[in-house]
Amino acid sequence: MKRYVFAISGASGSMIGIRVLRELVQSSEVYLIASSQSFSIIRDEAGMDWTAASDELIQEKVRVSLGSDNIHYCNEMNMAAPVSSGSFRTDGMFVVPCSMKTLSGIASGYTENLIQRTADVTIKEGRSLVLSPREMPFSAIHLENMLKLSRMGVKIAPPVPGFYNNPKTIDDLVDFMAGKILDSMGIEHDIYKRWGGKR
Repeated sequence: MKRYVFAISGASGSMIGIRVLRELVQSSEVYLIASSQSFSIIRDEAGMDWTAASDELIQEKVRVSLGSDNIHYCNEMNMAAPVSSGSFRTDGMFVVPCSMKTLSGIASGYTENLIQRTADVTIKEGRSLVLSPREMPFSAIHLENMLKLSRMGVKIAPPVPGFYNNPKTIDDLVDFMAGKILDSMGIEHDIYKRWGGKR
């Protein structure tokens, strides 16, 4: 079973991240880092309340809401979590959605929390990192940070919908964007209809 780190930062688009996460936990072990700012966004956008009095209770809420035991919750301030070390082997990391603050921290090597620290480790260990920046329009600062990371081999996968599959619902759009993000990590799935093909 492959092992991934999955981070949700405090930006709109958490329902896309959760859709990717739902697919990922079906066949992989996942270490989840959710920023403190993301909890209210997850509640408002995805209808999931992960707030709790302890990390253990958050872990249980996450497992129940995703219907999987393949997920391990890590507090964003726990810099001693396994994923903070390069010796803890993973097959890659996602940050979906990725706020511009998180993107900036990763691009500059500034690791004030576990999301940024783990992304830094992922880069230094030469592992796959996929960032899904959620902002528009992009400023020159945003674009320069993305270009810098892209030149290091980081995949930049903004949640941009396609319409050639004739989406009928918001779920169709979310599936398309989530599928493209999974494609960026080379993960097999069938959650959207590909060009010239079937779902």
